[in-house]
Amino acid sequence: MVSDVNAVRVAAQNRKARHNYSIEDSLEVGIVLYGSEVKSLREGRATISESYATEQGGELFLINSYIPEYKQAGQFNHEPRRPRKLLLHRRQMGRLIGSIQREGMTLVPLKLYFNQRGMAKLELGLAKGKRAYDKRESEKKKDWDRQKARVMREKG
Repeated sequence: MVSDVNAVRVAAQNRKARHNYSIEDSLEVGIVLYGSEVKSLREGRATISESYATEQGGELFLINSYIPEYKQAGQFNHEPRRPRKLLLHRRQMGRLIGSIQREGMTLVPLKLYFNQRGMAKLELGLAKGKRAYDKRESEKKKDWDRQKARVMREKG
């Protein structure tokens, strides 16, 4: 599990991921970026809500993430929705690819941030899609927990 202590500055966050998916496991991976992409990320204008990770040629790629063009880059700018390669250990990659193919899991980006060393990192979640009744059940549980905490606070 990735701790929030390591995340110095969050560039993009996928808030709906925990609502639409049940996250089984999460891990921190590196991501290959161009210089203009890093500068655009530092401005905090990226979107990873519709993106996912998939296997292509034995490697993992982040598909459909949106990092807008950096205005000052001029002719050396990047393509906003290009597939971006993810960097992780071979064993981790094998385990993730196996769970995608065998168990029907999905790799969902949860958070794109800069760590303490200033490197762009991606928190990737191994997830299984929720059905509508699962979403309703988790909403009921969350509301009940809120009410329970409220009552406990009032009673002291």
